[in-house]
Amino acid sequence: MSRYKTLVAAVFVAAIAVNGARAEETDPVIAKVGEQEVRQSELNLALGGLDPQLQQMPEEQKRAAALSAVIDVKLLAKNAEKEGLQDDAVFKQRIAYLTERELHNAFFKKHVVDAVTKEDVKARYDKEIAAIPAQEEIKARHILVKTEDEAKAVIQELDAGKSFVELAKAKSSDPNKDDGGDLGYFAKGRMVPEFEAAAFALEKGTYTKTPVKTQFGFHVILVEDKRPQAPPTLEQVEPQVRQLVMRDKYLELLASAKKETGVEILDPALKKAYDEANKPQETK
Repeated sequence: MSRYKTLVAAVFVAAIAVNGARAEETDPVIAKVGEQEVRQSELNLALGGLDPQLQQMPEEQKRAAALSAVIDVKLLAKNAEKEGLQDDAVFKQRIAYLTERELHNAFFKKHVVDAVTKEDVKARYDKEIAAIPAQEEIKARHILVKTEDEAKAVIQELDAGKSFVELAKAKSSDPNKDDGGDLGYFAKGRMVPEFEAAAFALEKGTYTKTPVKTQFGFHVILVEDKRPQAPPTLEQVEPQVRQLVMRDKYLELLASAKKETGVEILDPALKKAYDEANKPQETK
């Protein structure tokens, strides 16, 4: 028994059509099962159907596992034909569904995946991301202590000219104390409300004159800088924007097909669940 036999059971996650490969110069015969030829294109299909765990194997082991699966399929498919299983009603129904599913996927690839251009993505980016008004973000430090009196004492030392960084290192209980309480740049929505309100109310270069109480304790906050928050570049968000464009193209295709063909669901409960699941969502 081949040492790859233990892998075969996990090779296919869906049925693979392994007959009728087109004989072309770029599609060589790589094996034979009786009189049947196994072509490179069939091996490629099998490779695409490998279990994700098997995808991590070295290339030659993957090819061997995929070929083993193709050969096993051909061997037993031949026996199934001899028994007439291809004429079974349930089998025919399954083949019809798998055929429709693959036609759906081919249509999706042609009219959605391959139809989205760089210009489509750039236009969507310009409309929804680049055009977003710049938000303000601030660069801040803080000193976190347990009591209000401790925070007031820190403020008194700051008023006397002590270094905020050194006081943070000496007195703060926050894990970033070794960095002088540095929080970096952040926009609204990143911090708890009380902290955020106090921080964004400060002018650049100033600190809170009264302790700021949050669920974590009492804070003294210093704002070191303020600047507009630049939107992410197209390169940073291109995959996400492309997905949005693809989603809208797909939904447009479905809406058009439903209008042209019509969809009727006879089971009332199933119709209600279907309508709820397919309720139009707001798109930009």
